[in-house]
Amino acid sequence: MVLTRPRNPALRPFVQSLWAVGPTRTSRTDHITRERVLPTGAMHLVFRLSDHPLRLFETIEDPVGHSMGHAIVGGVRAAFYVRDISEPVHSVGAQLHPSVSTVLFGAPAQDFAGRHTSLDDLWGASAAEVRERLQVDNPERQLEILESVLADRLSQMRPLHPAVRHALERFSANASVHDIVREVGWSHRRFIELFRNAMGLTPKLYTRLLRFRRTIRRIAAGPESSWVDVALESGYSDQPHFNREFHEFAGITPGEYRALTPPHAHHVPVRPTPGGAPRTGRPAGR
Repeated sequence: MVLTRPRNPALRPFVQSLWAVGPTRTSRTDHITRERVLPTGAMHLVFRLSDHPLRLFETIEDPVGHSMGHAIVGGVRAAFYVRDISEPVHSVGAQLHPSVSTVLFGAPAQDFAGRHTSLDDLWGASAAEVRERLQVDNPERQLEILESVLADRLSQMRPLHPAVRHALERFSANASVHDIVREVGWSHRRFIELFRNAMGLTPKLYTRLLRFRRTIRRIAAGPESSWVDVALESGYSDQPHFNREFHEFAGITPGEYRALTPPHAHHVPVRPTPGGAPRTGRPAGR
């Protein structure tokens, strides 16, 4: 069960979604114990309420992995990561605009980019206190508690720098970085510094990630569409360009992604090979 909550209007610029995942899972008959989590362009805050901590793997073939604990900040990233899904999970979390990083976690988004960080290291004892408060048998109440925690901590949040805000608006309309630099009046170097500080990624990498996200939505909306149509409608120059970038972000080819038919667009099961080891995916394909 996944429960989501509409955002408090006061949190809307900073919190993209709040969610709770129930403690049950569907029965697995295909021995899938890992999944790829594809990049979303957001930061993530997660409290695991069950006994099992988040376990991550350095690679698909990593036999052991490492534990990240029960309260975790996931920085904005431009590549997939691999996590353990072998045990039932009960968690509550939020998808966050990267610009909240300094207020919520004490450092700009670029300091957390591409990695996971224990919330204990950032909030100290408060992380355990919040997790304890969330241990109530009511998902709606859990979301109310998390929303309240975020509202308190974000009460002093200031608006985005005007240049970054303008860039995000224009990027959604497919404007180029060159266009934005000309429009905001800052030097190219200074604009990149402002954007990366707020969003965790360079403007160019961020726009590539936006295009990848459009691709994921396009595949879901048209599962029978040709790859040429998907590539062109998503903004790629040609199909080879599309194939390369898709594999860079997802670690698998577009064809492999479609064949896996993930129930959630950014959570892709890693199917084991007949010999028992997870499958890595081919380096390129259609």
